[in-house]
Amino acid sequence: MSKDTDNPNLNPSHEASKTNKPQDTVTFALAQSHFLVGDIATNVEKMRTLALQAREQGADVIVFPELALLGYPPQDLLLRPSLSGRVKSALSTLSDIDDIVMIVGYPHVDHHGTFNSAAILHNGHQKGFYHKQMLPNYGVFDERRYFDKGRNQVLFDYKGITIGLLICEDLWDKNPIAELKKQGADLIVSLNASPFEIEKQNNRKAMLAKRSRENNLPIVYVNAVGGQDDLVFDGGSMAVQADGSVAHEAPRFMNQLLLATLDVNTAKFNNQAKAPLSLSRESEMYQALVVGLRDYVNHSGFSGIIVGLSGGIDSALTLCIAVDALGADKVYAVMMPYEYTSQISLEDAQAQARRLNVSYTVCPIFDAVEGIRHTLAPLFNKSPADTTEENIQARARGVVLMALSNKFGHLVITTGNKSELAVGYSTLYGDMAGGFDVLKDVYKSQVYKLASYRNRLEDTPVIPERVITRPPSAELRPDQKDQDSLPDYDVLDDILMSYIDEDMGYQEIIDKGFDAEMVAKVIKMVDNSEYKRLQSPIGTKISHKAFGRERRYPLVNKWSIKG
Repeated sequence: MSKDTDNPNLNPSHEASKTNKPQDTVTFALAQSHFLVGDIATNVEKMRTLALQAREQGADVIVFPELALLGYPPQDLLLRPSLSGRVKSALSTLSDIDDIVMIVGYPHVDHHGTFNSAAILHNGHQKGFYHKQMLPNYGVFDERRYFDKGRNQVLFDYKGITIGLLICEDLWDKNPIAELKKQGADLIVSLNASPFEIEKQNNRKAMLAKRSRENNLPIVYVNAVGGQDDLVFDGGSMAVQADGSVAHEAPRFMNQLLLATLDVNTAKFNNQAKAPLSLSRESEMYQALVVGLRDYVNHSGFSGIIVGLSGGIDSALTLCIAVDALGADKVYAVMMPYEYTSQISLEDAQAQARRLNVSYTVCPIFDAVEGIRHTLAPLFNKSPADTTEENIQARARGVVLMALSNKFGHLVITTGNKSELAVGYSTLYGDMAGGFDVLKDVYKSQVYKLASYRNRLEDTPVIPERVITRPPSAELRPDQKDQDSLPDYDVLDDILMSYIDEDMGYQEIIDKGFDAEMVAKVIKMVDNSEYKRLQSPIGTKISHKAFGRERRYPLVNKWSIKG
């Protein structure tokens, strides 16, 4: 049985078509908004509100992001037996909205299969639908698990222009848009749920410029915005001219109803009066981390968050992100000193907490650590102290934080960075205990850059300067420094990025100029720490290759790094 559907060219407007006298302009409303996964009722009401608002502002067509009705990515919610009925019921509630064409991303379920689709709604009727053709199955995407492949091009006439529909990955492939051009499209509308990665907006612009120039077609590109689990959608919706130039661009990381007007006779958009500010690398990273934490906490229903504030750089940056995401009144900082905690750390933690106006508590762990050591003493049988005793300190802190979480209902956010998680420089059930890791996809060298960036935003630094300048230390033994057991972070991160983000092998990394013994040591540490990472909390993805669903290695394997 064929799993595609017969879906001919559509004419959703009885007012105008190609055979009628062309209207002068068509105004598109790009509905860049956050649609929460699974909350169909709220999502459809948001669509209603935005459609009425867009119509009031003079829009003829409003375009919503990919799968906006259900939210993206819905994962196994797509397998729920009640999905089809819920979707049909939700779409029907939009039938009373007149005088504006709505292009809605939704999951289409029929006897042919399940499709990632776009519905064309106008004056109370669904005039047609389009099924996504290119189903991504790499990185964080797993669409072939859920969707059947669409096979037909879909165009519809409205006010003198022929509009072709595409969904996200369709536009990254050259063929779907070329087929629409061949069939007479004057303009392309693309619905997207494109997750954030560092500098991805520049890649999107380059891709859109290439596709529009190749086919001499203007493109309306609408992207989702907001956090969903470990993903952040950064918006940046655009209306692109046929020559590849950007006529309109929505601000990043923000809800925005962006209006772009097309001159039907020239097939050109009017130009935006004022383009949004461009974001630096550190700025977009920081905003992604703020949005990811904000939406995870708020949509999970936690009343606040708890941060173990150590006086070090990682917890200092995490605290800043937490305050910027949720407000100081929802952030609770806890300093848990032990005998190796320096006076400088105590002073800097207190100073930062006061500067950010968050609740700050000092909770010493002396008694907890000594109690555990006393309990274990007969079992350890006078064995010499080693990292076991260091880890007891970290685990005592984990117990304190989780107890506070249980008692008061706040989420514990951990402070480990990507460099530490990569090489296992972390303690299971200790500093890894918590529900969300803000810096999980941020290398240590990037932590320093983000800390300096955040300090530059205000006249008075929010992170004490010596937190940034002093050598990093876990402070689990006297005079401990991270570099006692790790290479310098700039070197370490270069090796890690080569191995993890770029998938380079042992010899390739050595050929970049790194010491062979050091490379072998780092790779071994990464491989041996897979079991730890599998048990770590989720955290916002900002890189091309984050730890999580896009990097899945077997816990037990005999792969040789020098093969």
